[in-house]
Amino acid sequence: MTTIGFIGLGIMGGPMAANLVAAGHTVLGHDTRQAAAERLVTAGGKYVDSVAAASAADVVITMLPDSPQVEEVVLGPGGVLEHAEPGLLLVDMSTIRPDTSVAVAAAAKARGVRALDAPVSGGEKGAIDGVLSIMVGGDAEAFQAARPVFEVLGTTIVHVGPSGAGQTVKAANQLVVGGIYALVAEAIVLLEASGVDPGPGLDVLAGGLAGSRILDLKRKSMVAREFAPGFRIDLHHKDMGIAIAAAREAGVALPMTGLTAQLIAAARAQGHGSLDHSVLLKVLENVSGKAAQ
Repeated sequence: MTTIGFIGLGIMGGPMAANLVAAGHTVLGHDTRQAAAERLVTAGGKYVDSVAAASAADVVITMLPDSPQVEEVVLGPGGVLEHAEPGLLLVDMSTIRPDTSVAVAAAAKARGVRALDAPVSGGEKGAIDGVLSIMVGGDAEAFQAARPVFEVLGTTIVHVGPSGAGQTVKAANQLVVGGIYALVAEAIVLLEASGVDPGPGLDVLAGGLAGSRILDLKRKSMVAREFAPGFRIDLHHKDMGIAIAAAREAGVALPMTGLTAQLIAAARAQGHGSLDHSVLLKVLENVSGKAAQ
């Protein structure tokens, strides 16, 4: 099987790396947090203490918080490209700016490395269950080479275009997800303020045209005000900034995206940055002056 370097073993990267181990791959994982390293070792992977050691692989996957971290780990001194052998397949599964992915791909090509941007959707549960949606930008031949790895991690795997296209699709994904969370939160506020039990009410919505993956997975926890992070507000705030910047670059107006971005920014300003993005419910309650009972 393939030797895979996996850099970034957080909420998403940790279970993804574990799934690759379970599929029979040799995984060399690197993260700055000891607890993340221990989880990988428990799953059967091998922890390595440097980016250089993780780069001694057939495939290197990065799963990092934002563009600056990807630039540092991939392009910086001691980074992946400094140590990469020609022919390496570099797959960045972080959610970052499209222009960063384009720059990484260009730098990789100059070193004889094949690079893909392959952000994911599906949250922590999707990562654990290996059912992520993976949107891939880059060369078609590199995409086919990476497909066996992607098939361990996800069930919807689509090559969406050249370098950077995966990140543009992910920006579209995040604006839709944020908007749906905001609308589900408004529905709960309306139902409760009207004296209607939101549990059965949302059950009906989930079975009709208003149904969504978010309603399927999150309606009960939102009604119960359980906001343990599957995907943190801090990260969604970053992603909405990417979406707004992409819209500006494309010369289009996305007014609903702008409003949703402000609600997510409000959640962060109210101290909820470390909580799940479903905590938008608290923001909408505050807007309406309706604290949870």
